[in-house]
Amino acid sequence: MSGFFEIKKSVQKVKTCSDCRLLENCNSPRMKPYGSFKKGIMTIGEAPGYFEDSVGKPWQGITGNLLNRTFEKFGINLFEDCINLNAVSCRPIDSNGRNKTPNKQQIDICRRFVMKAVENYKPKMIFLFGGIAVESLFGLRWKKELGTITKWRGFVIPDQELKAWICPLFHPSYIERSDSGVEETVWKNDLKNALNYLDKEVPVVKEPVIHFTDDLSFFNNIKNGITAFDLETTGLKPHAIGHRIICCAVAVSADECYVFRIPQSRKERQPFIDYLENDNIKKIAHNIRFELEWCKVKLGVDVKGWEQDTMVMAHILDNRTGITSLAFQTYVNFGVIDYKDETQPYLEADKKNANSINRIMEFMEVPGGSAKLLGRCADDAIFEYRLYEKQKIDLLPF
Repeated sequence: MSGFFEIKKSVQKVKTCSDCRLLENCNSPRMKPYGSFKKGIMTIGEAPGYFEDSVGKPWQGITGNLLNRTFEKFGINLFEDCINLNAVSCRPIDSNGRNKTPNKQQIDICRRFVMKAVENYKPKMIFLFGGIAVESLFGLRWKKELGTITKWRGFVIPDQELKAWICPLFHPSYIERSDSGVEETVWKNDLKNALNYLDKEVPVVKEPVIHFTDDLSFFNNIKNGITAFDLETTGLKPHAIGHRIICCAVAVSADECYVFRIPQSRKERQPFIDYLENDNIKKIAHNIRFELEWCKVKLGVDVKGWEQDTMVMAHILDNRTGITSLAFQTYVNFGVIDYKDETQPYLEADKKNANSINRIMEFMEVPGGSAKLLGRCADDAIFEYRLYEKQKIDLLPF
């Protein structure tokens, strides 16, 4: 069994309100979630401002009024239908007593309150308004660089851990300050699109059948059709001495995959080579250039029968920067977050030298490392196949 999308729970070094001390200078310390929650919606904002701190409730004043009015247009009452809270529970202020953006320590300290609220209320949908809210909910769960709210806004994510639709949007204060009106149109469209999912169940990601094998005769049963394949290698580029392809996974459907270590002799590899050279067997990869180059240099094979590059298609569907990696696409489309977490550090090499060798062989010597690496490879191939199928649906409007 691959340990399909195993997720390691992160442990946060505990800091308390005494380390933050925001509560010493606000009227409503540790502001509690507020709202009747009739429709199972949770909103998470940034932090209390002057008006919120004065009355002890989220979303007051100009910004809250804008959000409330906008929700009303889509049949949602902010305080009757939602439970509302902030990433930081106390009002942050500068030396002049003005609102201040919360810092990382403040977000980290308050995160336990946010996660506890999610656990207690079990919302069907969570709106993350602004980058601070994204940092609060994802900060310990997403190990790569988060980026800005511009990267995340608009996605409706079927989070498998939280069993909720996660919907990052611009913060309404940003919309209120905007001059062009374009941002407000985008914001309202994102909000409207997200609410279309409110009455839909979060789909449960099905665990695939993974065959760990040393017998490549399974290729004899793949005569045609569509497959997705993924390689795990000792680096990004294959040209330096010592580089190797360690293993390969071939998904024959969205729910079944074979994964194997690359045999040392060409005779043993021949079924794999025949598969790669067979133009009738269509192939999917996430960044075709990577698999193409490694197969050509290390196996002497020019791969034929390419069907789709899911990375390129992700860019065609949405050309924002920073969103085309398989890990990101897997999370925003299927809700599986950081399934690569444990293996990733060993696969990273010198960023200044594309031909440098990573630590993959070291990981293979870790107890259970070989099985985990093969499991990750299989997960990649399965998600490539599922992403291919999802992208075909997403392309229908075009």
